[in-house]
Amino acid sequence: MKDKFRFFSISLISGWLLVFSLFSFILMLVISFLKDDPEHLAFTQFTLQNYKDLLDPIFLKIFFKSFYVAFLVTLVCLLLGYPFAYIISRLPAKLKNYALLLLLLPFWTSSVVRTYAMMSLLKAKGLLNSLLISLGLIQEPLQILFSNTAVGIGLVYNLLPFMILPIYSHLERFDFSLIEAAKDLGASKFTIFSKIVIPLSLPGIIGGIALVFLPAMTLFYISDLLGGAKALLLGNLIEDQFLTENNWPRGAATNIMLTLIMGAGLAIYWLKGKKRINYESVV
Repeated sequence: MKDKFRFFSISLISGWLLVFSLFSFILMLVISFLKDDPEHLAFTQFTLQNYKDLLDPIFLKIFFKSFYVAFLVTLVCLLLGYPFAYIISRLPAKLKNYALLLLLLPFWTSSVVRTYAMMSLLKAKGLLNSLLISLGLIQEPLQILFSNTAVGIGLVYNLLPFMILPIYSHLERFDFSLIEAAKDLGASKFTIFSKIVIPLSLPGIIGGIALVFLPAMTLFYISDLLGGAKALLLGNLIEDQFLTENNWPRGAATNIMLTLIMGAGLAIYWLKGKKRINYESVV
């Protein structure tokens, strides 16, 4: 009876989330093909102009800049997050729980509040500059706030847990006796890491990249607060289309394009993983 209730509950919640997500996507897709009409509240004409506008040089410049920033943020999160996830997975059970608690502790507050705290840390008279000056490392305060560097720091700070958790979930189930066996066979540390640990934790890495890359392009409030007018990213562009220019069709087209790009990347990974599983089953 409990199993049936659990299955029904999971199916109901999953179905509701699926329907809600599909409805939102379809609604956004329909709006993206409508013509913006400032004189009327309703959109009545279909057009492809919203997608043609995405080829505008100004938009392309913002897109490639956002892609570059998201790539760097994802790379930094991966380089920092993988060692953290590996260390946590090797800790004793009690210490592991404490480490996960410390990792999840920032989620108890809003990311907007954490971003405001980061502003206080990075400003000219903030804690970071005061510490560097007191240590004699710098003479004048560093102008970090309202720069691309500040945006990168804020994105890494907010998104790093989303990289650590998927990798940890795979490393936590990792059979570390494989490492001992490889050592007995004379494998070097680099070979063990590159040929055993990385491939077996690759799904967690891909999951972390998926959770970090897209938000790094679209978290507009971080670039607003930490970058000001100097750090216009794709999320800011979408925000402006919806809230400032009130051009919902163009904002929807931008959102759809971003969703399709991310979906294509996940689909390619899924197809490659499926081929690998089929190959292993044949062998």
